[in-house]
Amino acid sequence: MSFKHLTHLDTLESEAIHIIREVAAECKNPVLLFSGGKDSIVMLRLAQKAFLPGKIPFPLMHIDTEHNFPEVIEFRDRRVNELEARLIVRSVQKSIDTGRVIEKPGQSRNTLQTTTLLDAIEEFRFDACFGGARRDEEKARAKERIFSFRDEFGQWDPRNQRPELWDLYNTRVHPGEHMRVFPISNWTELDIWQYILNEQLEVPSLYYAHERDVIERNGALLPVSHLVIPKPGETPRRMTVRFRTVGDMSCTCPVISEARDANDIILETAMTRITERGATRMDDKTSDTSMELRKKEGYF
Repeated sequence: MSFKHLTHLDTLESEAIHIIREVAAECKNPVLLFSGGKDSIVMLRLAQKAFLPGKIPFPLMHIDTEHNFPEVIEFRDRRVNELEARLIVRSVQKSIDTGRVIEKPGQSRNTLQTTTLLDAIEEFRFDACFGGARRDEEKARAKERIFSFRDEFGQWDPRNQRPELWDLYNTRVHPGEHMRVFPISNWTELDIWQYILNEQLEVPSLYYAHERDVIERNGALLPVSHLVIPKPGETPRRMTVRFRTVGDMSCTCPVISEARDANDIILETAMTRITERGATRMDDKTSDTSMELRKKEGYF
């Protein structure tokens, strides 16, 4: 009799699929947050595997800042069509137009997504939202449980979290409350790329090295676009870069790289000592607690 040796990725995959099935069994109306970024692509693959040969039994949802990279939106729509999945899109711009949020000059729309997300959760009465957050990304995310309880206002209390012992999860919520569920909490950026390689998953081309006009601002590179216009004294340069994470174009910074496939990125990631959000999201650098404050208010 032969036994299959489980790799590190096999164990992570098994844990994530168990969590996804647990939510499907215990929650009445879950949704998977899908942006077209690498983590949500992995989440989508895990959800596929959890319910094969059937289809994913819950909808996907994207809170669209309308400041996204066009390549990511094109990929999002194409992938959803391939899976014949239901995609719900809710717009931050509509929240601005209706006065639900106020956009300040120079403000990243990442910070404005919270209201749009909470409005969508209330509109569809979702009681569980799958997210692709990982603990290695940022300190506030490292604190959070896999099943993260949110009260009737969508808020998170880091000092009042439910225990998670022996893979037992408390999914009980009252009307108006919901859970944020993070099946890949225990994964790292390196794990994500190794899984992408193993599963031969397609990702938006922005993740791989390409030439792009960038400017240097506040010690970081920014991609020149209709949202990032060079200021006096800033000279655009053509550089070979890639994005470790994708989001609001106005604050998502590329890194200098020659990594043109998943193997190259794995080697590059194994050598870096800076987290992807620490290196590539300017809005996370406003203070040491910026992410935690946003999460308390209801952010992803």
